Amino acid sequence: MKSLLIRLTLGLSEQDITPDERVHVDNFLQKKYLTFKNNVYKFNSKYRAGTLGLVQKGTAYLTVIGELTRDLFIGEGNLADAKEGDLVISQRLLGKRGAPSAKIVEVVGRAVSYSIGYIIVKNGTNSLVDIKTEYPTGVEIPPEELNSYNQGDVFKIDNTTYTIMEKLGNMSDPKVDEKIVLAQFNKHDAFEPEVLEIASSFKPVDASKYPSRKDLRSLPFCTIDPVTAKDYDDAIYWDAENTTLYVAIADVSEYVKPFGPLDNEAIYRSFSIYLPHRSIPMLPRQLSETLCSLQPHVDRLSFVFEMKLNLDSLEVTASKVYEAIIHSDRRFNYEEIDAYFEGKLQAKNDKEKEIFAYITKLRVVTDALKEKRLKIGYDFRSNELEMQIDENSNLVSTTYAEETPSHALIEDCMLLANKEAARQFERGIFRIHEPPSQNKLQILYQELAGIGMFIDIKNSIKETITEIQKQAQDMGLASEVDTLIIQSQMQARYAPLNSGHFGLGFEQYTHFTSPIRRYSDLIVHRLLKAISNNDTNEGSYVLRNIEALSMTISEKEREASKIEVEFQQRKFARWAASNLNREFKARITATDPDIKAEVHDEIQGARLNITSVGDILLFEDVLVKIDKVDIPKAKIFASVVSKLDKDV
Repeated sequence: MKSLLIRLTLGLSEQDITPDERVHVDNFLQKKYLTFKNNVYKFNSKYRAGTLGLVQKGTAYLTVIGELTRDLFIGEGNLADAKEGDLVISQRLLGKRGAPSAKIVEVVGRAVSYSIGYIIVKNGTNSLVDIKTEYPTGVEIPPEELNSYNQGDVFKIDNTTYTIMEKLGNMSDPKVDEKIVLAQFNKHDAFEPEVLEIASSFKPVDASKYPSRKDLRSLPFCTIDPVTAKDYDDAIYWDAENTTLYVAIADVSEYVKPFGPLDNEAIYRSFSIYLPHRSIPMLPRQLSETLCSLQPHVDRLSFVFEMKLNLDSLEVTASKVYEAIIHSDRRFNYEEIDAYFEGKLQAKNDKEKEIFAYITKLRVVTDALKEKRLKIGYDFRSNELEMQIDENSNLVSTTYAEETPSHALIEDCMLLANKEAARQFERGIFRIHEPPSQNKLQILYQELAGIGMFIDIKNSIKETITEIQKQAQDMGLASEVDTLIIQSQMQARYAPLNSGHFGLGFEQYTHFTSPIRRYSDLIVHRLLKAISNNDTNEGSYVLRNIEALSMTISEKEREASKIEVEFQQRKFARWAASNLNREFKARITATDPDIKAEVHDEIQGARLNITSVGDILLFEDVLVKIDKVDIPKAKIFASVVSKLDKDV
């Protein structure tokens, strides 16, 4: 419903309405919430859709969705029967003094469509409560059914009908954690039979069937990915003689066509989700891990950016993007390329010699590109946590991933292709990142001054942040300070119009290089193909609902991120529950409003809520004792035993 309301706010074409949505659109039109002009449905100027915020004393504020505008005040007597978190349609109250106001005319759903409930025993009686709040879920269950459940049983709940959708398991089982984090956003691994049937219907690539594609099979492409990767989006080749970089990307758009079941499922998912032990793919594995994946030693359809570089200016002097067929000669993992750079890996055959020869030359170019990029953009050193869990879904170990030369090489190749893709259109899907507000910067500077940093405000944010990072490096707090800097920034998002990417320092940027796992990239491919083919009809289709699609994809990205983070937190909570009363080294990561710490010991990265503490400073190293764990809420509570010297 939220997606429909966003599209109706921005304008929804008649031909883009699904059968399920048609009922709502006709209903809204009959009630005159909508206008219908030039085959486009749009909210009447009197009406706004939004999410109802905190309700206090019969009043609330409505956060309008689909447009950047001030919240609407809902005064006493104008709430109807709406509750906090409801998706509503409101009528603006014009001519009233004060803040913009409105009244609720209809509740159309819940902002959070699904939630998780579990059984607790209170005063000897079973009760079904929300996993986050421990308030009753509102689901009406006959006493005999309620009493048949066991303490800790976990359920997925439909917040619109207040009914149980399915039992997920029991809180005592670590394997229920994955089901909980996925169910909250109605994510699932399985695909509908119709979708799987289509995905399985495609034949292996036969080059003779694609005479119009450029045949690049003679070029020694290679892929470089994590050792655990199964979906290979990108392959590279560096023509040193002609200073030309080829970035070949899986041509997902050849298989996933607009309007079909495959496309509908891809839009719904929008992103692949990566958990420590497995992935939940955006596309069926027949495509994501097989036919679209740029596997070695097989022909694959690809969409290629060919970019000629001036090695003095490090600028792309000419580029073209086209459909091609490639034949990757080798699949490397990052560790192998790093071992080669360190002189620990030798070529096994002539083909590898050829690849290593151009990789060596390409590294010089990408190192120079990075150096140039960081003169304007930022180099944030926040660590990415990698978690290993066993077959019973228990935490075994954690490590922090570090950027290595192989990562850097691939990253700058992809950044170059993404930049070049963004230059091809004025309206589409851009990846934008606005500069931070002065208010957030002032809060950041105050926090850093509190740990003894001297904050010298320079002529630009770039100069100021760079100086802060140098001080943080000297203090041994590079990663921690970078995390604070990132938190002070605006969140990167997708948008139909370009406004630059502050973090990268790019005037134009988009996502082109990962269509197997990001729907945004698939849209960019479709748009670039339409532009290349002068297909104005296809181009118009791609752009028709681009504002709403940009918003929806940005929201789906946040959902995927929340799932990945919360899964880790649940694993940490179970680890902590088996280590009650034990002491661990930790570092204070927040002091306001609450004191929080992060474990840096045999396990790294577990977030702690500090309940007992004396005079403590941000980023101080401490010894903590785990006092209590709330498994349902995935929260760990600890007290500070003593302070530690930095070198302990």
